[in-house]
Amino acid sequence: MHKLLLALLSTSLIGCIDSKEEILKEKNQGLVYCAEANPVSFNPQVTTTGSTIDIIANQLYDRLISIDPVTAEFQSELATDWKTSKDGKSITFTLRKDVKFHTTAYFTPSRDFNADDVIFTFSRLFDVYNPYHFVGDANYPYFQSVGIDQLIRKIVRVSDYQVRFELFNAESSFLANMATDFAVVLSQEYAMQLKASEQTNLFDHYPVGTGPYIYKEYRRDHLVRFYKNPVYWKHDVVLDQLVYDITPNGTTRIAKMLTKECDVTAHPSSAQLSILAQRDDINVEKETNLNIGYWAFNTERPPFDDIRVRQALAHAIDVDKIMQAVYYGNGIRAQSILPPTSWAFEPQANIPNFDPALAKKLLIEAGLPNGFNMNIWAMPVSRIYNPNARKMAELMQSDLRKIGVKVSIIEYEWNTFIQRVGEHRHDSVLLGWAADTPDPDNFFSPLLSCTATFSGKNAANWCNPQFDSLLNQALSTTDIALRKQYYDAAQSMIINELPLIPIAHGMRFQASSADVEGITLGPFGAISLANARKK
Repeated sequence: MHKLLLALLSTSLIGCIDSKEEILKEKNQGLVYCAEANPVSFNPQVTTTGSTIDIIANQLYDRLISIDPVTAEFQSELATDWKTSKDGKSITFTLRKDVKFHTTAYFTPSRDFNADDVIFTFSRLFDVYNPYHFVGDANYPYFQSVGIDQLIRKIVRVSDYQVRFELFNAESSFLANMATDFAVVLSQEYAMQLKASEQTNLFDHYPVGTGPYIYKEYRRDHLVRFYKNPVYWKHDVVLDQLVYDITPNGTTRIAKMLTKECDVTAHPSSAQLSILAQRDDINVEKETNLNIGYWAFNTERPPFDDIRVRQALAHAIDVDKIMQAVYYGNGIRAQSILPPTSWAFEPQANIPNFDPALAKKLLIEAGLPNGFNMNIWAMPVSRIYNPNARKMAELMQSDLRKIGVKVSIIEYEWNTFIQRVGEHRHDSVLLGWAADTPDPDNFFSPLLSCTATFSGKNAANWCNPQFDSLLNQALSTTDIALRKQYYDAAQSMIINELPLIPIAHGMRFQASSADVEGITLGPFGAISLANARKK
C-alpha cells in the first residue's frame, strides 16, 4: 500500500468515543459548529451545495480576490493587484508572496504559493490536457453554469508571481466570478504528488489550501475536524481547532445549542427564534441575504412542458399562506428571481396570483380536466431561502389536491437529493440559491442558462436560446443602464414562461453562544470562521 494512502487512512481512523462526551471535550479546545449535512466534497470547484461551501470555502482556502460585503468593491486576497486590458479580454493578476500551503499528514509543501498554482487551479476547468480535468467526471457546476469554462482562452505565466487570463471575449462578471467561494486556489504541487502515486481520486477529498484552518479528519454522519493554520498569511488564527458536528435535524441542532454541546448552529428556523431569544447565553444574528427560494418544474417532462400546466400549478398555490406558515414573517414574498436589494431588480406585475378557479380552467385547456399525479421533491435540510421545504410541500400538496392534482412528496439524504435533481429525475422540486456576489448574473446563469442545464444546476431543465442571448448581451457591456434593460427582459421572460416560480427571499439567521465572537455573516457568500474566537 502506498505510504501516502496509509497517511490518509490514519486521519480517518482515529478512535471513536461517545459522541456527546467527545463534542463537549472539543468545545474546551476550540469551537463546535452544528452543521446540517455531510460535505459533498472538500473542493468548492466541484459542488454548489451550500452546506458544503459553508464548511470548507472560507476555512480551508483563499481566493485571488474577494468582494467587500459593505461596499461591494473588489479587494485583494492572494492577488495584490489586477489590471484589465482596454478591450476587456485580458486580466493580469499580481500574486502575493510568502503564502504557505498547508502541511498535513499526507502532504508537506516544498515551496510557497505561486503562479503555477493559479494556472493549475483554473486550467482544470477548461483544459482537457490538465491531468485533473476529468477527475470527478469533469463536473464543475458553478463554473459551467456561468460559462467560465468556455470563456477562458488560456492562462499565461508572466512570472513566478504574475499570471494573465486571456478571454475569448470581454465579460462584465468575470472578476465577480473570480471572487466567489468556488474560485479557491489549489496546490499544484500536491496535485502532482497524487498523480505520481496514481491517486488523483483523493485530491478533492483530502484538501490542501492556504486558508486559516487545516483539514484533520472527516467521519461521515459524525464530524469534520480542522486545526488552526499556524502560518496563515493574513493573521493569527485564535482557535486551536474547529469541529463541525454533523446534525441534519434542525430540532436536534437547537437542542444541542441549549445544552451547550454546540457553540454555533446553522440556520435556526424562524419558528425556533423565540426559544433562542429567551436565552441570555445565546446570541441570534440576523442578516439580509441575496437569495431566492423557488419551485422548479422539469420542463422537459410532460405535462410540465406545457406552459398552461405550469400556469395552473402557479395559480393553485397560496403563497401568502406559505409565507406565514414557513417563513413566520422573516421572509419577503418574491416578485422576481432577483431580490429587491439587487440593482437589477424589477418587480413583475404578472406574478401568478392565487386563483384555483383559473387553475382548473387552465388544466381543462391543457387536456387534463381530471388533473394528474405528480411529485414535489422537498429539500431535507433547512436553508436561508427555504427553512422548511417539507412543510412548504405539504401546503402545496393540500392546495393542488383542490384542483385534482395528486402530489407525492419525495425526500432523500441531502447529497443524494442534489445528485438526483442534477440528473433531472424529479417532476418538480423546491430549491433555492444564495448568491455569492452582488452581480445579477449570479442568479440568472447558475439557475436558468442552457449551460446550467448541461451541468445539472438548472433544476427546471429549461434551455431557452432567447433567454441566453439576453444574458450574453448583459455580460458583454459594463454599462449598468444597458445591463439592467437586458435583465428586465430576462425577468419578464421567467414569469411569462414559468420554468420556475419564485417563492420568497429569506433572512439569514445564526445562533451562537454569547462567548463567541468574530463570525462573519455577510449578505452573500459562505460563512467565515477565520476570525472566530471565544471571550
